[in-house]
Amino acid sequence: MDAVHEVLARSALVSLSATAIALLLGVPLGTWLALARIRGHRLLATFLNTGMAIPTVVVGLVVALLLWRSGPLGELELIYTLRGMVIAQVLIATPLIAGITMAGLQALPPELPDQLRALGAGRRQLVVRLWLEARVPLLAAAMAGFGHAVSEVGAATIVGGNIHGQTQVMTTSIVEQVGRGEFEEALVYAGVLLALAFAINALLTSVQQRAASWARA
Repeated sequence: MDAVHEVLARSALVSLSATAIALLLGVPLGTWLALARIRGHRLLATFLNTGMAIPTVVVGLVVALLLWRSGPLGELELIYTLRGMVIAQVLIATPLIAGITMAGLQALPPELPDQLRALGAGRRQLVVRLWLEARVPLLAAAMAGFGHAVSEVGAATIVGGNIHGQTQVMTTSIVEQVGRGEFEEALVYAGVLLALAFAINALLTSVQQRAASWARA
């Protein structure tokens, strides 16, 4: 079980780190797209929605080509490292978080931003207030981003290499165990991965339900 705990800790570290960074990038991006009144806004939204549907293995391939030793970022030596895997998962989770953020803010009453401006709210105050009003979908974005990151296997395999003791995570370990025909081991890893996902999402769901209760109060 020590090996399982080690791989689990590594999975949690990579996925939680990637989700946190993706939130820092995706929420402001989704907010900007929701509030921006610029030419080409619909095209930008289309690109964002396309990013939500890009196969993760394609993202992994692009990141690997950039990080490969002969690639443009090869000097950083991030290929086959946890940091490289975090980068790949950030690129996977950010469009999803940004898309849900954009949709959540656009679902608010359209007159709300103008009302806040009329009350003297500055740009930062306006955005913070809108985030508070859309806190339920923002929490849903966090849940979706983490779920997408922790369940990812294609990019993790390509960028991380599934190196034992270094970059092997739960999903890549499951694939390896199945390839060996060791289905019992694979089921153990799958059960632990589900437990991790359930624990994180149970926490976020609890916060989300409280936020929903406050919104109805």
